[in-house]
Amino acid sequence: MTSGQATTARSAAFFDVDETLITRKSMLSFLRDYYRWLGRPDSAADDTVASLRDIAAGPGGRAASNRAYYRLFAGHRVAEVAAAGQQWFDDGMTAGGLFHPAALLALREHQQRGDLVVLVSGSFSACLDPIARYVSADIALGTVPEVSGGSYTGEVRDVRIGAGKAEAVAEVLRERELCPEDCHAYGDHASDLALLRQVGHPVVVGDDPVLLEHAHRGRWRRLPPAVTVPAG
Repeated sequence: MTSGQATTARSAAFFDVDETLITRKSMLSFLRDYYRWLGRPDSAADDTVASLRDIAAGPGGRAASNRAYYRLFAGHRVAEVAAAGQQWFDDGMTAGGLFHPAALLALREHQQRGDLVVLVSGSFSACLDPIARYVSADIALGTVPEVSGGSYTGEVRDVRIGAGKAEAVAEVLRERELCPEDCHAYGDHASDLALLRQVGHPVVVGDDPVLLEHAHRGRWRRLPPAVTVPAG
């Protein structure tokens, strides 16, 4: 997703999404709503979320959980999942509290300065596109599920977790010929460390102890934590 500003910006601001720009984990929150969309009981979503959390706690970590998540959508039509994602976003906006006020304010300030605004997330287009449209982000970089014949296969082409986020940021910096030292990045979790290290102005959102240690040593800027809204 790009805009006219994307071709003229001289610096960029990269935002992690879940519990940084928004107050919830988009993938799990959306999954609960999507199961209801399909007519499945909440208990099915509870079991699936518990299973994904067990995988994330295992040796494969978040990357393994991320891949397991997208296997749940094998055979589902991309357009139908996107429609459900828009409904998830609309319902979240109606309920209120979807965006982290301090992070959203920072994003608006970057836009006023003419910075390129880039969302970087392990989530996918069904969740990211409505968010990106609302904040008028120039680029949204998420996990890219594999698609065949208009349906998800259950596999993924690019995973934007940990090093995957850093690689995506580095690619934008190269393609746009931006100076990393002039750019900002925002993240809330230790897995965002590689992302934050790509730029000259890292910003820690919240209280992650690993990030706080780096923030203290490097005198990084810090924003208060988002008030997390549980999925579903």
